[in-house]
Amino acid sequence: MTEYGAGRGPAAKPLDDAAIERVLRENPFGVLATLRRDGRPSLSTVVQNYDPAERVIRISTTEDRWKVAHLRRDPRTTLHVTAPDALTFVVVEAEAEVSAATAEPGDAVGRELLALQGGLDPAQEKEFLANMVEDRRLVIRLHVKRVHGTTLAGAD
Repeated sequence: MTEYGAGRGPAAKPLDDAAIERVLRENPFGVLATLRRDGRPSLSTVVQNYDPAERVIRISTTEDRWKVAHLRRDPRTTLHVTAPDALTFVVVEAEAEVSAATAEPGDAVGRELLALQGGLDPAQEKEFLANMVEDRRLVIRLHVKRVHGTTLAGAD
């Protein structure tokens, strides 16, 4: 353990693009902030899937969630993703696009949800796609506008 002295701690340093991508790729859980009608933030723990080529983060959720209503009204959002060391984090500012709920097994949204699932046995795909329709599941796509990250010195 590093000794910093009373009232001192490690200095913060910004993450470079490669480190930001690694944090987003390796840490699926994050906290999504949306805006309530009165302007106060609403926070939701989500599972995120980052596509660096598209600069899009996808989140699977259901039609009845507050975050869906908030984002349909105001698509501005922020996602916070923390690394397991709790000393490294990434903040993504984005504009959200909310898909329609998957309505028929195998439709475009259902296939997008299937891709997010990853590694599903092909024999289970039909059941998965039917369950997504029953659950009224959809995809939130966060189109990244700005991203930054920080780590504390010595956390590398």
